[in-house]
Amino acid sequence: MAEKRDYYEILGVSKTATESEIKSAFRKKAKECHPDLHPGDKVAEAQFKELNEAAEVLVDPEKRAKYDQFGHAAFDPSMGGQDPFAGGGFSGFGDLGDILGQMFGGGFGGFGGSSRNGPVPGDDLRYSITIGFEEAAFGAEKEIVIPREEVCTSCGGTGAKAGTQPIKCKTCNGTGQVRTQQNTILGSFTSTRPCAACRGTGKIIEDPCPECRGAGRVRKNTKKHLKIPAGIDNGQTLRLPGLGSAGHRGGPNGDLYVTVSVRPHKTFVRKGFDLLMEMPITYTTAALGGSITVPTLNETVKYNVPAGTQTGATFRLREKGIQRLNTSGKGDLLITVKVEVPKHLSDEQKTLLEQYAATLGESGEGRGGRRGVFNRAGSRK
Repeated sequence: MAEKRDYYEILGVSKTATESEIKSAFRKKAKECHPDLHPGDKVAEAQFKELNEAAEVLVDPEKRAKYDQFGHAAFDPSMGGQDPFAGGGFSGFGDLGDILGQMFGGGFGGFGGSSRNGPVPGDDLRYSITIGFEEAAFGAEKEIVIPREEVCTSCGGTGAKAGTQPIKCKTCNGTGQVRTQQNTILGSFTSTRPCAACRGTGKIIEDPCPECRGAGRVRKNTKKHLKIPAGIDNGQTLRLPGLGSAGHRGGPNGDLYVTVSVRPHKTFVRKGFDLLMEMPITYTTAALGGSITVPTLNETVKYNVPAGTQTGATFRLREKGIQRLNTSGKGDLLITVKVEVPKHLSDEQKTLLEQYAATLGESGEGRGGRRGVFNRAGSRK
């Protein structure tokens, strides 16, 4: 008899792999050699049996501990071990059987699968909308048109012509699945596939609805009212439960996801819930201090600039920013000032400034020669 391969090697995982990593490796490799995907392939059947055996041991903490200590001898009856599959065949797989049921929609060697002819949720939909800066700040209401699948009103979603009903599929007896069994040298393998006659629905439509052509759903452009909350930011997405496409066979509607794009503002830049702006002030206001008029998103307010303000200084106006999303309070308005130096001065203004410079002990050379700076400014008048 050929020597058994190491279980960790079979699954392609390390000896420190977690249960989650082992199941993930099992799922990936099962897709490569599952007999449902390779009917009649004896090599695939052997690989799958080997994969099952390795995973069955390594996902069970007790069996894994024995294997790590004694290797394959832990489960060799001739050496006093216990067969890990005794009495269970391939049907004792537990969580791994559920994994295969999710992957292939049916059973293999006793793995159960969920019914294919039950309710199926509708598809989720995505929609994009562009709004103004103020609409994002204060909230807005929009009417949007959504192209989506809706239940056919002519047949009520059955797919059958009005006055008729779908009949139970005779091939699968209404289950939507057909089982096949193979007897091989490796044992008895049972696989489950969707019924080809009814496409897994369990029902046959003999007289289809002319409106939806038997689909039970029709595509329509539907108007919906969209409420955009105050404070939403560029790139954020709203989830609207139940506004996606209609489900199949009585399943719930999917959801609608609306991604919002916000146009930029001419004056303000948004940072979180704060607003940033740059504001020019006069040279005298910066030097002596004074009141300035500051625009906000919905009004103008007065702010007293302190004497000696320098270019680049930033002042904060509390609660004058953006409404915080889905909660109370607002961000702040941050004003960065830019001192404007006068470009054109009269002779009198130049003289006064020269006198002011003299009181500070400034040398003429530092100003490019007596009255040089202001003379140049005056020459550009």
